[in-house]
Amino acid sequence: MNNKEPFSIARRLVAESLGTAILLATVVGSGIMGERLADGNMALALLANTLATGAILIVLILIFGPLSGGHFNPAVTLAFFIRREIAFATALLYVTVQVLGGVGGVMAAHIMFELPVVQISATARAGPGQWLSEAIATFGLLAAILGTLRFRPDAVAYAVGLFISAGYWFTASTSFANPAVTIARSFTDTFTGIQPGHAPAFILAELVGAVAAAVLFGWLLRSAPTMADASKE
Repeated sequence: MNNKEPFSIARRLVAESLGTAILLATVVGSGIMGERLADGNMALALLANTLATGAILIVLILIFGPLSGGHFNPAVTLAFFIRREIAFATALLYVTVQVLGGVGGVMAAHIMFELPVVQISATARAGPGQWLSEAIATFGLLAAILGTLRFRPDAVAYAVGLFISAGYWFTASTSFANPAVTIARSFTDTFTGIQPGHAPAFILAELVGAVAAAVLFGWLLRSAPTMADASKE
Protein backbone atom coordinates (compact mmCIF):
# COMPACT_ATOMS: atom_id res chain seq x y z
CA MET A 1 0.00 0.00 0.00
CA ASN A 2 3.03 2.26 -0.34
CA ASN A 3 2.59 5.10 -2.85
CA LYS A 4 6.24 6.24 -2.83
CA GLU A 5 7.70 3.72 -5.27
CA PRO A 6 9.44 5.31 -8.32
CA PHE A 7 7.00 4.16 -11.00
CA SER A 8 5.40 6.46 -13.55
CA ILE A 9 1.77 7.46 -13.18
CA ALA A 10 0.93 5.53 -16.35
CA ARG A 11 2.33 2.30 -14.89
CA ARG A 12 0.54 2.90 -11.59
CA LEU A 13 -2.79 3.48 -13.33
CA VAL A 14 -2.44 0.34 -15.42
CA ALA A 15 -1.63 -1.60 -12.24
CA GLU A 16 -4.73 -0.26 -10.48
CA SER A 17 -6.98 -0.90 -13.45
CA LEU A 18 -5.66 -4.39 -14.14
CA GLY A 19 -5.67 -5.37 -10.48
CA THR A 20 -9.28 -4.22 -10.01
CA ALA A 21 -10.31 -6.01 -13.21
CA ILE A 22 -8.79 -9.29 -12.01
CA LEU A 23 -10.42 -8.82 -8.62
CA LEU A 24 -13.89 -8.41 -10.13
CA ALA A 25 -13.38 -11.23 -12.61
CA THR A 26 -12.58 -13.43 -9.62
CA VAL A 27 -15.49 -12.22 -7.49
CA VAL A 28 -18.07 -12.62 -10.24
CA GLY A 29 -16.55 -15.69 -11.88
CA SER A 30 -16.21 -17.62 -8.62
CA GLY A 31 -19.78 -16.62 -7.74
CA ILE A 32 -21.04 -18.06 -11.02
CA MET A 33 -18.98 -21.23 -10.68
CA GLY A 34 -19.91 -21.67 -7.04
CA GLU A 35 -23.63 -21.29 -7.72
CA ARG A 36 -23.50 -23.73 -10.63
CA LEU A 37 -21.70 -26.41 -8.64
CA ALA A 38 -23.46 -25.94 -5.30
CA ASP A 39 -26.74 -27.41 -6.54
CA GLY A 40 -28.84 -24.89 -4.65
CA ASN A 41 -26.71 -24.86 -1.48
CA MET A 42 -26.20 -21.09 -1.02
CA ALA A 43 -23.80 -21.53 1.90
CA LEU A 44 -21.53 -23.66 -0.27
CA ALA A 45 -21.73 -21.15 -3.11
CA LEU A 46 -20.81 -18.33 -0.74
CA LEU A 47 -17.90 -20.34 0.66
CA ALA A 48 -16.51 -20.87 -2.84
CA ASN A 49 -16.90 -17.15 -3.56
CA THR A 50 -15.19 -16.30 -0.26
CA LEU A 51 -12.16 -18.52 -0.76
CA ALA A 52 -11.50 -17.27 -4.28
CA THR A 53 -11.87 -13.60 -3.33
CA GLY A 54 -9.64 -13.78 -0.26
CA ALA A 55 -6.97 -15.68 -2.16
CA ILE A 56 -6.88 -13.35 -5.16
CA LEU A 57 -6.65 -10.26 -2.94
CA ILE A 58 -3.46 -11.62 -1.38
CA VAL A 59 -1.99 -12.37 -4.80
CA LEU A 60 -2.96 -9.02 -6.31
CA ILE A 61 -1.53 -6.96 -3.45
CA LEU A 62 1.71 -8.94 -3.55
CA ILE A 63 1.99 -8.30 -7.30
CA PHE A 64 0.78 -4.74 -7.64
CA GLY A 65 1.41 -3.32 -4.17
CA PRO A 66 5.01 -2.32 -4.97
CA LEU A 67 3.82 -0.74 -8.24
CA SER A 68 0.79 1.34 -7.33
CA GLY A 69 0.10 0.66 -3.68
CA GLY A 70 -2.40 -2.05 -4.57
CA HIS A 71 -5.52 -0.08 -3.66
CA PHE A 72 -8.07 -1.49 -6.17
CA ASN A 73 -10.62 0.40 -4.07
CA PRO A 74 -11.73 4.07 -4.03
CA ALA A 75 -12.30 3.82 -0.27
CA VAL A 76 -8.66 2.89 0.25
CA THR A 77 -7.54 5.67 -2.08
CA LEU A 78 -9.72 8.13 -0.15
CA ALA A 79 -8.15 7.08 3.13
CA PHE A 80 -4.64 7.64 1.76
CA PHE A 81 -5.73 11.02 0.40
CA ILE A 82 -6.98 12.00 3.86
CA ARG A 83 -3.61 10.90 5.24
CA ARG A 84 -1.92 13.12 2.60
CA GLU A 85 -0.08 10.17 1.09
CA ILE A 86 -1.57 10.61 -2.39
CA ALA A 87 -2.27 13.81 -4.31
CA PHE A 88 -5.84 14.75 -5.22
CA ALA A 89 -5.26 14.53 -8.99
CA THR A 90 -3.62 11.11 -8.65
CA ALA A 91 -6.39 9.90 -6.36
CA LEU A 92 -9.00 10.98 -8.89
CA LEU A 93 -7.21 9.06 -11.64
CA TYR A 94 -6.91 6.01 -9.38
CA VAL A 95 -10.65 6.01 -8.68
CA THR A 96 -11.47 6.41 -12.38
CA VAL A 97 -9.36 3.46 -13.51
CA GLN A 98 -10.51 1.33 -10.58
CA VAL A 99 -14.15 1.74 -11.60
CA LEU A 100 -13.43 1.16 -15.30
CA GLY A 101 -11.24 -1.85 -14.52
CA GLY A 102 -13.88 -3.30 -12.25
CA VAL A 103 -16.58 -3.11 -14.92
CA GLY A 104 -14.17 -4.63 -17.41
CA GLY A 105 -13.47 -7.50 -15.03
CA VAL A 106 -17.19 -8.21 -14.67
CA MET A 107 -17.58 -8.33 -18.45
CA ALA A 108 -14.60 -10.68 -18.71
CA ALA A 109 -16.25 -13.04 -16.22
CA HIS A 110 -19.45 -13.02 -18.28
CA ILE A 111 -17.50 -13.87 -21.42
CA MET A 112 -15.66 -16.72 -19.70
CA PHE A 113 -18.95 -18.28 -18.61
CA GLU A 114 -20.68 -17.55 -21.93
CA LEU A 115 -23.23 -15.17 -20.46
CA PRO A 116 -24.51 -11.87 -21.91
CA VAL A 117 -21.61 -9.43 -21.61
CA VAL A 118 -23.70 -6.48 -20.45
CA GLN A 119 -26.20 -7.15 -17.67
CA ILE A 120 -28.06 -5.18 -15.02
CA SER A 121 -28.45 -6.82 -11.63
CA ALA A 122 -31.87 -7.55 -10.15
CA THR A 123 -30.49 -8.63 -6.74
CA ALA A 124 -31.91 -6.50 -3.92
CA ARG A 125 -29.43 -5.44 -1.26
CA ALA A 126 -30.89 -2.66 0.85
CA GLY A 127 -31.86 -1.72 4.39
CA PRO A 128 -30.19 -0.42 7.57
CA GLY A 129 -28.52 -3.75 8.32
CA GLN A 130 -26.91 -3.86 4.87
CA TRP A 131 -25.74 -0.25 5.08
CA LEU A 132 -24.30 -0.66 8.57
CA SER A 133 -22.58 -3.82 7.38
CA GLU A 134 -20.87 -1.92 4.57
CA ALA A 135 -19.70 0.86 6.89
CA ILE A 136 -18.31 -1.67 9.36
CA ALA A 137 -16.74 -3.79 6.63
CA THR A 138 -14.96 -0.82 5.07
CA PHE A 139 -13.88 0.49 8.46
CA GLY A 140 -12.46 -2.94 9.31
CA LEU A 141 -10.70 -3.25 5.97
CA LEU A 142 -8.97 0.09 6.46
CA ALA A 143 -8.12 -0.85 10.03
CA ALA A 144 -6.44 -4.01 8.74
CA ILE A 145 -4.49 -2.04 6.13
CA LEU A 146 -3.41 0.86 8.33
CA GLY A 147 -2.59 -1.28 11.33
CA THR A 148 -0.44 -3.74 9.41
CA LEU A 149 1.25 -0.93 7.46
CA ARG A 150 2.26 0.63 10.78
CA PHE A 151 3.50 -2.50 12.50
CA ARG A 152 3.78 -5.35 9.96
CA PRO A 153 3.98 -3.91 6.42
CA ASP A 154 4.98 -7.30 5.02
CA ALA A 155 1.64 -8.72 6.19
CA VAL A 156 -0.75 -6.26 4.51
CA ALA A 157 -1.72 -8.59 1.67
CA TYR A 158 -2.56 -11.41 4.07
CA ALA A 159 -4.46 -9.14 6.45
CA VAL A 160 -6.63 -7.80 3.61
CA GLY A 161 -7.37 -11.24 2.17
CA LEU A 162 -8.22 -12.67 5.57
CA PHE A 163 -10.38 -9.73 6.64
CA ILE A 164 -12.47 -9.79 3.47
CA SER A 165 -12.83 -13.57 3.78
CA ALA A 166 -14.17 -13.11 7.30
CA GLY A 167 -16.32 -10.18 6.21
CA TYR A 168 -18.17 -12.32 3.69
CA TRP A 169 -19.55 -14.23 6.67
CA PHE A 170 -19.92 -11.81 9.57
CA THR A 171 -21.64 -8.98 7.67
CA ALA A 172 -25.19 -9.04 6.32
CA SER A 173 -23.98 -7.50 3.04
CA THR A 174 -21.17 -10.05 2.44
CA SER A 175 -18.64 -7.22 2.75
CA PHE A 176 -18.35 -5.40 -0.57
CA ALA A 177 -16.26 -2.73 1.26
CA ASN A 178 -15.33 -1.14 -2.07
CA PRO A 179 -17.20 1.45 -4.18
CA ALA A 180 -15.61 0.20 -7.42
CA VAL A 181 -16.73 -3.34 -6.59
CA THR A 182 -20.22 -2.07 -5.78
CA ILE A 183 -20.52 -0.23 -9.10
CA ALA A 184 -19.13 -3.15 -11.09
CA ARG A 185 -21.39 -5.69 -9.37
CA SER A 186 -24.44 -3.68 -10.40
CA PHE A 187 -23.58 -4.79 -13.95
CA THR A 188 -23.93 -8.51 -13.30
CA ASP A 189 -27.23 -10.31 -12.81
CA THR A 190 -25.50 -13.27 -11.18
CA PHE A 191 -24.83 -14.54 -7.66
CA THR A 192 -22.77 -11.49 -6.68
CA GLY A 193 -24.91 -8.71 -8.17
CA ILE A 194 -26.59 -5.68 -6.61
CA GLN A 195 -29.41 -3.61 -8.06
CA PRO A 196 -28.04 -0.31 -9.44
CA GLY A 197 -30.61 1.60 -7.42
CA HIS A 198 -29.25 0.07 -4.21
CA ALA A 199 -25.60 0.79 -5.02
CA PRO A 200 -25.47 4.50 -3.97
CA ALA A 201 -26.40 3.74 -0.35
CA PHE A 202 -23.73 1.02 -0.26
CA ILE A 203 -21.16 3.44 -1.64
CA LEU A 204 -22.07 6.16 0.87
CA ALA A 205 -21.78 3.71 3.76
CA GLU A 206 -18.39 2.52 2.45
CA LEU A 207 -17.07 6.07 2.22
CA VAL A 208 -18.29 6.84 5.75
CA GLY A 209 -16.47 3.75 7.02
CA ALA A 210 -13.29 4.73 5.18
CA VAL A 211 -13.26 8.29 6.52
CA ALA A 212 -13.94 7.09 10.07
CA ALA A 213 -11.08 4.59 9.88
CA ALA A 214 -8.64 7.12 8.39
CA VAL A 215 -9.40 9.64 11.13
CA LEU A 216 -9.44 7.22 14.06
CA PHE A 217 -6.35 5.27 13.03
CA GLY A 218 -4.54 8.48 12.14
CA TRP A 219 -4.83 9.31 15.83
CA LEU A 220 -4.53 5.80 17.21
CA LEU A 221 -1.32 4.94 15.36
CA ARG A 222 0.41 8.28 15.74
CA SER A 223 3.83 7.90 17.29
CA ALA A 224 4.20 9.18 20.84
CA PRO A 225 6.37 12.32 21.14
CA THR A 226 9.99 11.65 22.06
CA MET A 227 12.05 13.44 24.68
CA ALA A 228 13.77 15.32 21.87
CA ASP A 229 10.44 16.53 20.57
CA ALA A 230 9.40 17.63 24.04
CA SER A 231 12.62 19.62 24.51
CA LYS A 232 11.84 21.62 21.36
CA GLU A 233 8.50 22.83 22.72
